[in-house]
Amino acid sequence: MAVCSYPPRVFTSSQPGTRPRLSGRVDPTVPVHGLSSLILRFPPNFVRQLSTKARRNCSNIGVAQIVAASWSNNNHNSGVSAVPSATAVDAAATAAISVDPAQISGGDEVAVFENGVQLGEAFPLKEASFLSSDGSLAIHAGERLGRGIVTDAITTPVVNTSAYFFKKTADLIDFKEKRATSFEYGRYGNPTTVVVEEKISALEGAESTMILASGMCASTVLLMALVPAGGHIVTTTDCYRKTRIFIETILPKMGITATIIDPADVGALETALDEHKVSLFFTESPTNPFLRCVDIKLVSDLCHKKGALVCIDGTFATPLNQKALALGADLVVHSATKFIGGHNDVLAGCISGSMKLISEIRTLHHVLGGALNPNAAYLIIRGMKTLHLRVQQQNSTALRMAKILEAHPKVAHVYYPGLPSHPEHQLAKRQMTGFGGVVSFEIDGDLMRTIKFVDALKIPYIAPSFGGCESIVDQPAIMSYWDLSQPDRIKYGIKDNLVRFSFGVEDFEDLKADILQALETI
Repeated sequence: MAVCSYPPRVFTSSQPGTRPRLSGRVDPTVPVHGLSSLILRFPPNFVRQLSTKARRNCSNIGVAQIVAASWSNNNHNSGVSAVPSATAVDAAATAAISVDPAQISGGDEVAVFENGVQLGEAFPLKEASFLSSDGSLAIHAGERLGRGIVTDAITTPVVNTSAYFFKKTADLIDFKEKRATSFEYGRYGNPTTVVVEEKISALEGAESTMILASGMCASTVLLMALVPAGGHIVTTTDCYRKTRIFIETILPKMGITATIIDPADVGALETALDEHKVSLFFTESPTNPFLRCVDIKLVSDLCHKKGALVCIDGTFATPLNQKALALGADLVVHSATKFIGGHNDVLAGCISGSMKLISEIRTLHHVLGGALNPNAAYLIIRGMKTLHLRVQQQNSTALRMAKILEAHPKVAHVYYPGLPSHPEHQLAKRQMTGFGGVVSFEIDGDLMRTIKFVDALKIPYIAPSFGGCESIVDQPAIMSYWDLSQPDRIKYGIKDNLVRFSFGVEDFEDLKADILQALETI
């Protein structure tokens, strides 16, 4: 049993959406001074007073008691009606709470623990000065910085519930009239998934993030939410095929048209912006499978002058290698199935950006569904603990192998932004801190010779997807485009000899030896 409060930050009724500060932990040994002069208000649906037996039964996740409370002393003159109080804690629980009001800054609310008090909610991330790197944020954001599930467990509990109850009808009315907050229903949110959203927001420097059931769910909901019927979008030639199919076959049913340009063709983008009322420029960077890079700062400047939004699919980059929002993009999308999850065991997608835009997308998401299961959210949380370690290893292995492959006589061409031969190499150096763990290359040969090379590999799995601990290899002509004729595949640049190799976290020397021995077989 997990006991939770929604959202991960506890809001006062008089200040919905504000960010109280976590100012420290109160020593439970400090005697109470003037506790009777302080009135504890308990927002509806937040009070969970557990019996001794229930507390024992919950001990597996370290939950003893949660009371989401707010100090009312500073709210008498707020002009906002108070949230009706729920049942107060009993005497035994009250005796266990030792609060020194002098340590409470600004009258912020507190989440009361059985053995002490954690004040308010998480630090604003800019104040978390003890976390100086993305690696530390990936581990602690949304958890050590404060989470909506009150527990002394190090790991975040999985809250498996389809709905959230109200103790009485008055509490429900308070929620409906926006004097109290609740997830209400599982499709609208979950305390475990919120932890994932907080982590990704921290890494992307975003005001808000929403997590969805898959990367394609994220992309399609975003496009439908932000592009009006009859609108126009711009996208790039090189992209995930299912994204292209959605843009070319589904969006036109809503009267939405698209201009498709080369990732580096800024002139074509300017022409599209001049000739159409463009709502959105949607592109990957790096792209799939040729790892082309888009000048995010430049296209953002151009689009914003014409009133168009910019969304970057940063799945191949990860939030560690590229900060699309800081470069000017309005939104960034990831298939969290890939590097963010990182273990080839979960499907998820995420969208990060301003609170305004994410709220607009979330409204449609709540209608369409596509909610992430909390068990899947836990796998994402677990995977993100090692994100920086994995990405560092994958960056290093991919770059070293790209150089070796480029020099090999049986390899015709290598596509990797970390190589000087890549058309956007200088751009990638400016806007990325690492070049990613995927390398695409063309074997010097035909379809069958390439198949022979792939089949000779012993370490990687032949599979779709990328970004996991295990290396994965595929021939896009077969894996993704086999339903098309060879001439039609060529229209998309997909040759029969193209290989996409996602490097896992295996030892570099093992991977090197395996690839070289496979090349020797052809």
